[in-house]
Formats: sequence, structure tokens, C-alpha cells
Amino acid sequence: MNRTVNDSKTLLALNKPKGYVVTRSDELGRKTVYDILPDWVFHDGWMPVGRLDLESRGLLLFTTNGKVGDALTKPGNCIKVYEIWVRGHVTDEHIAAARKGVESKDGLLKAIGIEKIGIGGAKTKLRVEIDEGKNRHIRRLFGALKDPKFGTPLKVLKLNRIRIGSFKLDLEIGKWRYLSLEEERTLLKNID
Repeated sequence: MNRTVNDSKTLLALNKPKGYVVTRSDELGRKTVYDILPDWVFHDGWMPVGRLDLESRGLLLFTTNGKVGDALTKPGNCIKVYEIWVRGHVTDEHIAAARKGVESKDGLLKAIGIEKIGIGGAKTKLRVEIDEGKNRHIRRLFGALKDPKFGTPLKVLKLNRIRIGSFKLDLEIGKWRYLSLEEERTLLKNID
């Protein structure tokens, strides 16, 4: 991909496919996001801003600027939006509990916004907003809630990050691009 004068020198976006680890190298020999990106991304020290687990897909930003990475991942600084499919019947009570927060071994897990956007059999599609990103945050949050019909934990079957701050995912799966200077300015304008 050729760089233009309107390209950010600090941020690039990747639509991460399922099955890739977000790390520079993996001791288990699994595929990493750097296997999708050009070699120079690894060699020039571009680092992922936050994480998506092996089974998750969607928007992942990379930066060469540690301050930008820290600002985008600092709790409360930047809203991340996900579309998820949950196995189980998600009720209004589940949504209220997830907004209020659920205690876990790693502290309180909560979402700042949840919207039901689809139902298919015993599955529910949700749009979820969080402003922090603890390890497997959304999966553990919904896993702490029980299906009212079967008494089993809810389970996130699919997770796709579609937005970080003002930047919305607009790439095909497995593709990457630089943010434009305007997208970078807009994204960073409201960040501490």
C-alpha cells in the first residue's frame, strides 16, 4: 500500500480475522496479526492498541507512538463498540445487570451501553459499548449472567469490534490501511 500525504504517520487499522493472536510472537506457534500485515509493520515497531482474543475479530489499531496507544487504552478515555452474538436469551434484567456491573475475580466488569439488535432462535445479537478493556471483558461479563430458561451461563459465540472512539471499521476482513490525518485528528481530539 502506497502512503499518501493524507495518511497518518502514527496509526493504522486492521480488520482482524478470527484465529490470529494479537502479539508480536507466540510461543505456541499460532498465527499472529503480524502474519497478515506487511513485514515492515513488525520491523518498524508498530504495536497493537489493545487486544482482541484469538476467537474475536474486528477493528484493531496499531501505532508507533506509545503515548497515543496509552491514551486510547486508558480506562474511561475511549469508547469501543462491539457487535456480539450471545447463546442464551438476553433479558432486560441481563442488560441492566451488565450496565450496573458484575463482580469478577479481576474486579468489576460492566458495559456503558447495550442494545439488542437481533434474535435468532436461542441466540441474541447485541451492540455493546465499553470504555475499558480488561482481558476477555465482554466474554466474562456475559458469562457471569445466567440464561433464565436453562440456568446456564450466557456465552458469547461471536465478537466483532466495529468502532474505537470515532473511528468506524470500514475494511474487509484481513485488510489494513492507514488512518487519514483527519481520522487521526478526530479520534485523538477528545482523548486526554
